[in-house]
Amino acid sequence: MDGRDGMRAADADRRAVADRLRIAVDEGRLDLHDYDERLQRAYAARTYAELDSLVADLPTPATPGASTLAVPDGTDPLPALPTDLRPVARRWLAEVWQPYLRVIPIVVAVWAVTSMLAGEVLYFWPAWVAGPWGAVLLVRTVTGVAGGEPRRWAAEQERRAARRARRRRARAAERRRRVARRAGEPEGAEQD
Repeated sequence: MDGRDGMRAADADRRAVADRLRIAVDEGRLDLHDYDERLQRAYAARTYAELDSLVADLPTPATPGASTLAVPDGTDPLPALPTDLRPVARRWLAEVWQPYLRVIPIVVAVWAVTSMLAGEVLYFWPAWVAGPWGAVLLVRTVTGVAGGEPRRWAAEQERRAARRARRRRARAAERRRRVARRAGEPEGAEQD
């Protein structure tokens, strides 16, 4: 081994390969078992050749702006996300906060009814439900908006809608095939 391949790799090189492997898992190019094996080999690697062999079959990661969705021939790509993310962010926020906004009024109503039945204002225990839960949701909202979570959520919603549409089309095609098969059967034949 001459040149770079025979040179000893540094911890930073091993971390860079581990990052590439993590990206490959995120993109769906590696399954978790393969990722785990390669990650172990990456941290055990001594030379650049050993590290390079772990990522040789993976494409070079694209920059986030240059990355595009790979679409098999004969299929339409997913609809593009709106450039104005305010509606997307509103829908994401509604999904995040909706359980809280439904449960807290119920808890407060239970407290109010028990206070009325007791004939006095009882300790406001709903604060122990609303406070911590609200704090967690607030942190999730701030970190989610800062980290681009609404965009990822919208993309996942689009993927799910596309999968549902494909399944509906497949079921409809299967029903049409069954009807066509039954129409071609002679009278009196057994049906499914």
